[in-house]
Amino acid sequence: MMQICDSYSQKYSLFNAMNRFIGAVNNMDQTVMVPSLLRDVPLLLEELDAAGAVCPQRDAALPPGDPGAYFSRRDMYSHYMLLKSIRNDIEWGVVQPPAGEEAARKKDKLGGGPAEEGDGEEDLEKQFHYHLSGLHSVLSKLTRKANVLTNRYKQEIGFSSWGQ
Repeated sequence: MMQICDSYSQKYSLFNAMNRFIGAVNNMDQTVMVPSLLRDVPLLLEELDAAGAVCPQRDAALPPGDPGAYFSRRDMYSHYMLLKSIRNDIEWGVVQPPAGEEAARKKDKLGGGPAEEGDGEEDLEKQFHYHLSGLHSVLSKLTRKANVLTNRYKQEIGFSSWGQ
């Protein structure tokens, strides 16, 4: 009985979400033998919708200056490189900005300024849970995107039943 509860709770573990994402990107990386074949091949929004990712609007409805328009018009190669870059950041860490005035300004913009330092532990706990759930959600979407890209690559090269 305890095993069932533990496995259910582990489904929402950040560690497991990161492992699922890294596994999906590793699978994508092993499957995609020639990444240059992904250039200029659009990753259709309908494919992401079918995989459970949230696509807020369609290309036709997006104005050219909208960041959503940029991301929805990226080709499969751009998605491939983005997913690999995120995997590397998770595995090896992110390069920290140089300490100094710029870092202090970013801290103030993000709400970590001196006025909020004394707000208490409850505020820190709320911030932690907010960011933890957001990170889990983003990792789940990126995992689905890596799986969609892998399956689409298999279709493009004619191996739809490859590895199944």
